[in-house]
Amino acid sequence: MRVSVVIPARNEAGAIGRVIADLPRDLVAEVIVVDGESTDGTREVAAASGARVIREPRRGYGRACLAGLDAIDPASDVVVFLDGDYSDRPAELPQLLAPIRDDRADLVLGSRLAGIRAAGALPWHSILGNRVAAAAIRAACGVSLTDLGPFRAARPAMLRALCLQEQTYGWPVEMIVKGAARGYRIAEVPVSYHPRIGTSKITGTVRGSLGAAWCIFSGIAKYRFKEGRARAPGRAS
Repeated sequence: MRVSVVIPARNEAGAIGRVIADLPRDLVAEVIVVDGESTDGTREVAAASGARVIREPRRGYGRACLAGLDAIDPASDVVVFLDGDYSDRPAELPQLLAPIRDDRADLVLGSRLAGIRAAGALPWHSILGNRVAAAAIRAACGVSLTDLGPFRAARPAMLRALCLQEQTYGWPVEMIVKGAARGYRIAEVPVSYHPRIGTSKITGTVRGSLGAAWCIFSGIAKYRFKEGRARAPGRAS
């Protein structure tokens, strides 16, 4: 199984080297760091650690992930998305890949809420928001999830078939809602979660947290409605 790893990063020079070094190299064929115009040397550290670095000057988590997806080896069987702050543990990659390797899933999410969380790793408002978002997805799509964590693996063919287009933090939700509506198998596995290295751009600020929450909840409603309309009687699928 050929695995490509995509790491969106902006100003993660203190962590990116550890993230890349901890990836199980016997499982990973390539590492792509999508750099959002870092000013702290992130690109240089990533390249020195063995990653291929591509630059995406436009802001947006989804935009960075899509740029990484476009850049992976066409022969890749699985693409893994992982943050560059070392809050997830890259060494846990085998358990994330297991449901795909065993042909039990097309998309696997690492659940921070089902796994072991170090003290202070995830603020209370993020825990609450993720629980509510997961419950909304269960109600709207019938997919049993506990978290919408950033550590995830998927078959590239599935992601391309979904024609993903979200540019911000609605991108993970678009992937789940569209995938569920089109019959793809979605699973989650518990992963550990740890305090990040450096300062958070999202959960560390009220503005960032509210913005991410808006993208997530509006995305659930938007894509559930669109997928339902596409499959209504008399409409093309």
